[in-house]
Amino acid sequence: MMAQTKMLMGTVVEYKELMMMYACAIKEVRTKFDVLNTEFKIRYQRNPISSISTRLKRTASITDKLERQNFPFSLESIEKNVNDVAGIRVICSYIDDIYTIAEAFLRQDDVTLIAQKDYIAHPKPNGYRSLHLIISIPVFFADRKKDMKVEVQIRTIAMDFWASLEHQLKYKQEIPNQPEIISQLKECAEIINATDEKMLDIRHQIEEIADAPTEEDILLEKLSKLDLAVDV
Repeated sequence: MMAQTKMLMGTVVEYKELMMMYACAIKEVRTKFDVLNTEFKIRYQRNPISSISTRLKRTASITDKLERQNFPFSLESIEKNVNDVAGIRVICSYIDDIYTIAEAFLRQDDVTLIAQKDYIAHPKPNGYRSLHLIISIPVFFADRKKDMKVEVQIRTIAMDFWASLEHQLKYKQEIPNQPEIISQLKECAEIINATDEKMLDIRHQIEEIADAPTEEDILLEKLSKLDLAVDV
């Protein structure tokens, strides 16, 4: 009995350490996006990233996912079969910002792309849109370096608004007219996407109308913003 208890306690400690590693991987990835956003702010006087949120998958959700896919619950199984234990969501202002930020992020030589799903170019049947990246990143600990998987979701403010409400409504029970609700949600997704595209078009129109700055104008603009606060 004592041996079994020690084994169980050892497994619990190892699981806790694994979750700590995933949490540290989230910090590494978040820092990369924070750096990119700061760079864009200083170089182009515009923040492509509106907000960043993170989450660590709960034990119950991990267990449920493994069971649904007929995988055993073990540390090795979690690392091999669950790609979204660590998650980070990056919210951008415009559709083109999504791809600009994603490309800059993936160009970094310590980021390895494992899988990519573009639900913006190819939305889910319910209307869901977002760019999903499964990446691996090395995390340095006191006694080792370990490659950790992180799921990155990049979407616009409008896409996130729709996804958040759709997620809430999806878990409402006993909806008598569910097909009609699903149809209306998909219609809303199309309207939101049209709004995203229109806002991007308006931004492009404004940029085209503005007189192209000379080298002197650019230098003066940069000098005027020399003391612009840098996030630290």
